[in-house]
Amino acid sequence: MRFQLTDEQRAVRDGMRELLARRFDGEALRAAVAAPGRLDRSLWRELGAAGFFALRLPEADGGVGLGLPEAVLVFEEAGRALLPGPLVATHLAAADVPGAATGERVVAAPDGRLVEWLAEADVVRRGAEGAVPLRSADPLTPLHRVPAPARPDPVAVLLTAAEQLGTATRACELAVQHARTREQFGQPIGAFQAIKHLCAGLLVRAEVARAAVYAAAVTADRTDIAAARLLADEAAVQGARDCLQVHGGMGFTWESEVHLHLKRAWVRAQRGGGGTESEELLAAELVA
Repeated sequence: MRFQLTDEQRAVRDGMRELLARRFDGEALRAAVAAPGRLDRSLWRELGAAGFFALRLPEADGGVGLGLPEAVLVFEEAGRALLPGPLVATHLAAADVPGAATGERVVAAPDGRLVEWLAEADVVRRGAEGAVPLRSADPLTPLHRVPAPARPDPVAVLLTAAEQLGTATRACELAVQHARTREQFGQPIGAFQAIKHLCAGLLVRAEVARAAVYAAAVTADRTDIAAARLLADEAAVQGARDCLQVHGGMGFTWESEVHLHLKRAWVRAQRGGGGTESEELLAAELVA
């Protein structure tokens, strides 16, 4: 199976990265942290205008007419940028909720026992009845807990894995950048073997997860998606932990985005029942 991106796929990925670099840079990220729980509606509409939510809708219905592999690429970029909001829920609602495709409406939906951005949503999917506020580890992801767990949508699981892959990639970039520029004892800390091992582990986990996520986007097989989810969760959570280790105490400061990647990875890892559902699916396939 070939994983070489087409020119069109590269253009989709690069276009989303440029949009987020312009509209949600480090300054905007810190501003969002300072005002938690408030969604930037102008940015949301701009995402809609760029086709983020309508990416998989047919052109005849006003969509972009692309597929799951392209959706994975743009959600990877969203994860890399720590873009806040119920991105997956609104993307999945683009076909049947008026205004969701264009970013005019924000949609929240239960995912496992959690629902994100409930208070800011214009439309709330069924299953959120009786939801109660839950303290979130991530200041950029307000949470509610619902009484009855909702069965996860395989596409939602894969798009979550893509976001986790974006965090894993960004954690690797931040760790390597810091290792090259931070000096101790007259040399960059990247010259020390312990730091080299951490950075190597970050890269290996991210690239293994990338192969699994991209493959699942092509096959759309539930088993492939489950495997991709588990690998992406590990790459994001452990990668962010190791990135913090490379940064030391500096990584915990509010001026740094490193700890925010770890907190978002923790929250995403609980979507759709966490990794348990994926583990059970893979176990059932092995037994069969």
